[in-house]
Amino acid sequence: MDLFNQTNNILPFDGTAEYLGRIVRPQEANAFLKQLLEEVPWQHDEANMFGKHIVTKRKVAWYGDGNFAYSYSNATKVALHWSNLLRSLKDKVEKASGIAFNSCLLNLYHNGEEGMAWHSDAEKALGPDPIIASLSFGAERKFAFKHKETKQTCSVVLEHGSLLLMKEGSQINWLHRLPPTKKIKTPRVNLTFRNYLA
Repeated sequence: MDLFNQTNNILPFDGTAEYLGRIVRPQEANAFLKQLLEEVPWQHDEANMFGKHIVTKRKVAWYGDGNFAYSYSNATKVALHWSNLLRSLKDKVEKASGIAFNSCLLNLYHNGEEGMAWHSDAEKALGPDPIIASLSFGAERKFAFKHKETKQTCSVVLEHGSLLLMKEGSQINWLHRLPPTKKIKTPRVNLTFRNYLA
């Protein structure tokens, strides 16, 4: 999909997930990926599930307008202040989407074997029907949705420098995941811009 191509709702019903395609040109996207890998203070994600403390191979970082304490999977992170790099990317996302955001959870997947299980971003701190803008750099990965009631699935391949907007109904009615694959050997960085209700 080309730069600023027509938006496309991936979800067939009960929600909106618009894939805007590439909003960052390839050469610029390459530079952003390099900076993100080198400059972000990545840490392994930690969660407490089913009475067990889990440390993931995937790494994360959490940024925001304030010292937001973000809790999910029974773990809490305190937001870092925006770097110049993150503020620049936030501006690009806001311009492309027409939506303002106050925080961003970053994910680093070192290769295709690292993924994310079925879930929805439905924490109370994000509001009753959150909008999340997902900006991707690096390896192209399949991103899948599954309806919570009908179990119908659909998916999209997220390109280097592309933006996916998960909007109305997407977290209420659908689960999403990043399926693992052994075919991909290179990293992917995903920036999920959101509005945290402080």
